[in-house]
Amino acid sequence: MRYKRVFQALLGILVLLNAGAAIAQRSSEPVLQPSHPRYQLRIGDTLEISFRFTPDFNQTAVIQPDGYINLRDLPDMHVAGKTTPELTELIRKAYSHILRDPVVTVTLKDFEKPYFVAGGELGRPGKFELRGETTVLQAIEIAGGFKDSSKHSQVLLFHRLSDQWTEVKKLDIKAMLRSADLREDPGVRPGDLIYVPKNAISKIKPFIPTASVGMYTPYR
Repeated sequence: MRYKRVFQALLGILVLLNAGAAIAQRSSEPVLQPSHPRYQLRIGDTLEISFRFTPDFNQTAVIQPDGYINLRDLPDMHVAGKTTPELTELIRKAYSHILRDPVVTVTLKDFEKPYFVAGGELGRPGKFELRGETTVLQAIEIAGGFKDSSKHSQVLLFHRLSDQWTEVKKLDIKAMLRSADLREDPGVRPGDLIYVPKNAISKIKPFIPTASVGMYTPYR
């Protein structure tokens, strides 16, 4: 009976250790963003803030390099990284101490145009405006196409998930072109980085720290 109790106690400890390890693993993995995330406000964006019943408070604000905006009769407010609905609710709550039941509308008037960056063994590497739906192969052509020294079979596509994590996909463009099957040619999303190496990259993890992406970009 004593050995049975000892065995049960050890089994309970083992279950707790496995559960703790699973939680720790989940907490260290990146969180994937939804398929259609809302635009997050950035430095340099211009906002038009309108008050339906108190137009005297209507104003225009530009997000400063530190991520703050200046609003009338309020302390500076950090808004970079927020969505427009989040900012609308934040402003409404802030002005509720001054106005009674304010009805606020926030409109994004000017913002940085969507772009992608293409680097490595390309004819014209650089930063390009992303106009409409564009695949990786189309983006490579926009950036001047492959050079003779390009490694077509190991093109890297970096997509930033957060300040800590970046998703990495390795694409075999050579196989796509050889088979004339472009169904595996992914779309480029705003802010993506495409890198065409000169030599083979044998191993690349599907997620890497965002700080590591700088080694691939042509802007250093």
